Amino acid sequence: MKLYLATGNENKKREMKQILETPDSSITIVIPKDEGIAFDPEETGTTFHENSLIKAKALWNIVHCPVIADDSGICVDALGGAPGVYSSRYAGPQFMKGKASGEKIPQQDQNRMLIEQLNDAVSKGIDIEKGKAAGLYKNGPRSAHYTCSMVFYFGYDKFVIAEETMEGTILERVEDQRGTGGFGYDPLFFLPSYGKTAAELTADEKNKISHRGKATRIITGILKNVEKL
Repeated sequence: MKLYLATGNENKKREMKQILETPDSSITIVIPKDEGIAFDPEETGTTFHENSLIKAKALWNIVHCPVIADDSGICVDALGGAPGVYSSRYAGPQFMKGKASGEKIPQQDQNRMLIEQLNDAVSKGIDIEKGKAAGLYKNGPRSAHYTCSMVFYFGYDKFVIAEETMEGTILERVEDQRGTGGFGYDPLFFLPSYGKTAAELTADEKNKISHRGKATRIITGILKNVEKL
């Protein structure tokens, strides 16, 4: 089965190929630019699942074939879940939803500003107990999680959504970032149970525990029965 992935992000394509293109699978992952398809829908949603559905439906309307789309980002508890859906556009505390010009800043600058903004929030004091009552701060005052909302769109108004997380913390210092794997905020996202940042995980380790890996496995179970839906 040829499965379109609604993204232009080669890193996402690589991770999805690692998860789905297994020896016992007939799935082939294709992104729009592989076939010369212009694809850059405006992500106007305020939640991960809204944005993933926007992308999935937009690509399905072009190819009329099964499509997977995801929207993901990093959510910091002490920052009220920010930057969240604006993770790729985040440009510091003054531009939480991105610059009005649409200009995106280098990932290294995003990482530095996120650490600095969290440090400032922690120094001013946060109500951890109140947060825990809401299911937050699972790893202390620097708790954060990645969220991935994934849509499998397989026909007009026929789709399913799976949303998962990967829990961890944000490092205290920019200098402590480490790892060359992964992408995005992975070098500053620390996993206490592994003693590593997400960027230090092997591909197999990351796909086993990541937000995207877990959401994909849920979707895979549905893919196997898609003809029955």
